[in-house]
Amino acid sequence: MGKKKRSVGELNASSMADIAFLLLVFFLVTTSMSTDKGLARRLPPPVPKDQINEDIEMNKRNVLQILVNSNNDLMVNGEVLEVSKLKEKAKEFILNPSNSEELPEKEVGSFGSFGNVMYTKKHVISLQNDRGTQYQAYLDVQNALVAAYDEIRDDFSMQKRGKKFADLSEEEQKEVQKIFPQKISEAEPKNYGGN
Repeated sequence: MGKKKRSVGELNASSMADIAFLLLVFFLVTTSMSTDKGLARRLPPPVPKDQINEDIEMNKRNVLQILVNSNNDLMVNGEVLEVSKLKEKAKEFILNPSNSEELPEKEVGSFGSFGNVMYTKKHVISLQNDRGTQYQAYLDVQNALVAAYDEIRDDFSMQKRGKKFADLSEEEQKEVQKIFPQKISEAEPKNYGGN
């Protein structure tokens, strides 16, 4: 008599897909991902091909010139400055509280519900760094400049409306941004070297 072939029992694999999915979700939830640091900046629109580049003459008092060399040293209008003091220097430049002739020209502008406000319409912060500048030093300078604008807007909003800039209505925020627009001009990096 011949041997009977035994049939091999089938393995029920219907729940394997569920287990694999649960493992995938578990690893996605528990794994930490490193996030890139970056700056939120809106780039200007492309320049039309037929546009002629003209040099614009600016009054020197209206420009705060900031240079960062490859040693991450900071120079503001020809003077060495620590990054920790940059925010206050920028605030003084943007506001020109004493109406100094060495700081940007002040003029009166009408801004909706805020009425007439004395402000430095023509101020510009010019930032240039060396190709060898560390990214963290560049970020520190950018953060100090943005913090200066944020504090100015908050102080103005507290003075005029009794609340911080973020708590103002959307229309009021736009008006404050017109009074204190972020005017940070970045030039292409160059090779300055260290001191």
